[in-house]
Amino acid sequence: MKIKKSSSKLHTRLTEISLISKKYWNYSDEWMDIWKDDLTVTENFIINNYVYHLENDENEIIGFYAFVKFDDYIELDSLFVLPEYIGRGLGNLLMTDFLSKVREIDFNYIKLTAEPFAEDFYKKYGFETVELQQSSKIENRYLPIMIKN
Repeated sequence: MKIKKSSSKLHTRLTEISLISKKYWNYSDEWMDIWKDDLTVTENFIINNYVYHLENDENEIIGFYAFVKFDDYIELDSLFVLPEYIGRGLGNLLMTDFLSKVREIDFNYIKLTAEPFAEDFYKKYGFETVELQQSSKIENRYLPIMIKN
């Protein structure tokens, strides 16, 4: 397994992974359509932010994470692993790499908006839920906003 900095030409594959991974949680096709734009990784996003992907031993991309640097904080934008690889410690591998990389950057805290099913995953790394934000796209759906200092 190798983690590499992603190039903009990988945007289609990273988008596929985000869509497949989100669908793992058995969301309806209707909700997946609503989220399609949010789950799309553009070339421009990769060029302007920090995006790293995970390759298996056959050099296939099987997961990735992305983060954005703001003035005083870093926001973890995405962290996805293909469903067939969930439970093998690869989310841990990506998260550990992310936390290692941000140590080199000046910031006050890390913020993320969690998939509700992944909230406990992030708590293992010291993130705390500071609020539940109502989804702007799905009525009566609340997203954990999490912070790590």
